[in-house]
Amino acid sequence: MPIGTPGFVPGRLTEVRAARRIPSMSALARAMSLNPSTVSRWEDGSSAPDPETLTRLAGFLQVRPEFFFRPERVSARPTFLRSLSSTLVRDLQYQSAQMRWLQEISNAVEHYVDLPPVNIPDVMAGASYHQLRDEDLEQIALDLRRHWELGEGPCGDMVPLLERLGFVVAVIEMGTVKLDGLCSWSPGDDRPHILLASDKMSFARRQMDAAHEMAHAILHRDVSEEQLKRDLKLIETQAFRLASAFLLPSTTYPVEMRFPSLASMVTAKERWRVSIKAQIKRLADLDVIPGDFATHLYKLYSAKGWTKEEPFDRQWIPGEPRLLRDALHLIVDGGVRSKSDLLALEFTIPAGDVENLTGLPPGWFAHEAAMVVRLKPSPGRVSDGAEMGEVVSFTRRD
Repeated sequence: MPIGTPGFVPGRLTEVRAARRIPSMSALARAMSLNPSTVSRWEDGSSAPDPETLTRLAGFLQVRPEFFFRPERVSARPTFLRSLSSTLVRDLQYQSAQMRWLQEISNAVEHYVDLPPVNIPDVMAGASYHQLRDEDLEQIALDLRRHWELGEGPCGDMVPLLERLGFVVAVIEMGTVKLDGLCSWSPGDDRPHILLASDKMSFARRQMDAAHEMAHAILHRDVSEEQLKRDLKLIETQAFRLASAFLLPSTTYPVEMRFPSLASMVTAKERWRVSIKAQIKRLADLDVIPGDFATHLYKLYSAKGWTKEEPFDRQWIPGEPRLLRDALHLIVDGGVRSKSDLLALEFTIPAGDVENLTGLPPGWFAHEAAMVVRLKPSPGRVSDGAEMGEVVSFTRRD
């Protein structure tokens, strides 16, 4: 039997260490003047901290001691991380830990608020992702638009759309430009969660990132961890194709691009809100332009310096998630729970982490609710429909 505080969950220590970007057990041990083997035994479950050390550990890692006794929220399905091969492991672990915390917050909020039901049609109809061809992905994109009654024009803002469809979406700074986003189905309520990076801020980029993660939730819901590792390239290619087909439908977008050029794509970007680079790829995928012409356009694109910033990137403000933020406002404003109650009873991570993941302004939990401001009554203003009126007589003209 492990020695130390009973009920200590070793995986929670690994999780919070990743969330705090502490790269190794030995780094944590050094920072807290502990023996590295001690931290190692805590994380492998062969021992646990005594109550005094646990309190010190919680304080150092900025969580409540109860954090270490809550069960881990581990989904049976893999997490789809969209990253470059050069991404550091600790950055990937940080992102995964933030996803678990997002799902923990979402689960707590659902105790009090009915989030939108998950509205994802079964477009796979029993098929495996292995069987999907490009024409299938094009048809799935059209079927999704038809099911959600979106028509076949520009999509608008993906973030509020996903929230209406039952996704939980969060946007946080990842601290690196090598991470775009991730998608995971939460355990328990089986709800898709999407975490997007704010580091590369542009509306068009967020549109594609959000659509890409949505595609994983739709196409790859039943993919195993082993399949994800083995077929990562295929799975990523499918997600990008479906995202592109969803944002730029094969039935309408190419009709507007009969004479493709960078100039026409700038005009199309203003209407369809999809990056110029993604449009070049889309036109090549649809065989509207041949491969060598696509290469020529990519070279012109680079020569214009658009790899760093495209036209309109600074003009459009990316959409922000509102679902969890509004739900927490509803809980507090409705008197169901106070802010301090939520921190004491529901959340074992600090207020700053909850605010960061839900889009609440920093310090929201520390501020009291504002006093309601009301207009003063004035003699000339009607109040409660009572004595304020004055009857004016009209003279009838013959």
